[in-house]
Amino acid sequence: MYAIIRSGGKQYKVQEGDYINVDKLDAQPKDKIEVTEVLALNDKKLKIGTPYVKGATVELEVVNSGKDKKVVIYKKRRRKDSKLKRGFRRQYTRVKIVKISA
Repeated sequence: MYAIIRSGGKQYKVQEGDYINVDKLDAQPKDKIEVTEVLALNDKKLKIGTPYVKGATVELEVVNSGKDKKVVIYKKRRRKDSKLKRGFRRQYTRVKIVKISA
């Protein structure tokens, strides 16, 4: 059984027991979060929502929070002596998929 959920404007394919990094959530470790934005659910038969599957929920447990590796953005315009270098570290919350229910 797997589900496709939406969190932070991104879509994730999840199964029970998976660990994923989502955009930073306002939660503490060991908190339970229930996601109702389930776009699709496969339980031997694929159910696609319009836009969400009715009655489907995914239960998440917060493991920890942190920062990803640095992403460097570098732009250079040839023959113009123009360069731009920027970077950032995305903050994330690591969650465990506890239960998928239809």
